[in-house]
Amino acid sequence: MSTVLQPTNQMPGWTALLERFYSRAGLALPPLQQLRDEEVPQPYKSLLVHSLDMTPTLEGFYQGPVGLTVLSRERQDNSYYREVILNVDEGKRPVEYGAIRICLDHLPATLRDRVLEEQRPFGSILQSESFPHISWPQAFFRTEPDAHMSTVLRLHRPCSLYGRRNVLLDGHRRLLAEVIEVLSPVPQTSKI
Repeated sequence: MSTVLQPTNQMPGWTALLERFYSRAGLALPPLQQLRDEEVPQPYKSLLVHSLDMTPTLEGFYQGPVGLTVLSRERQDNSYYREVILNVDEGKRPVEYGAIRICLDHLPATLRDRVLEEQRPFGSILQSESFPHISWPQAFFRTEPDAHMSTVLRLHRPCSLYGRRNVLLDGHRRLLAEVIEVLSPVPQTSKI
């Protein structure tokens, strides 16, 4: 059974990354309803419930490259945090809102430099460099977009949004990144 998680001091640990960006902006986290993988409806289940990187999954679904727009960033020691939008159609259409923490000290210098250039999504960089890693989803959820998500995802009417909390590990099982991924509504004509 799914659980509605109200924004309080009692939020589960996996929400901390998203809460970090919301707190910095002076915003309250929207209520999140944690779901079991079988409770995620299609087509979102095919886009979220798997052990693949999100960027190539979205590229396959939307049949084109996925671009990156960085909304905010912060560097703390060897952790690089950023709040992002992934988009298609040359930046014209947002397909995901995300918050990510990348462990720079677990990346080779060339990958670290490419991450800090902020030109491509993290998953795209890992894929293009054939960097061995594991994608390991930790939680799935549903939320109603608040004003912030509605603005950055360019939503014009109420809807349900689906997402996941995922971690990426290197071949030695060291943390490369943790990410919260919230998908834009999928057009009704899209098929998986």
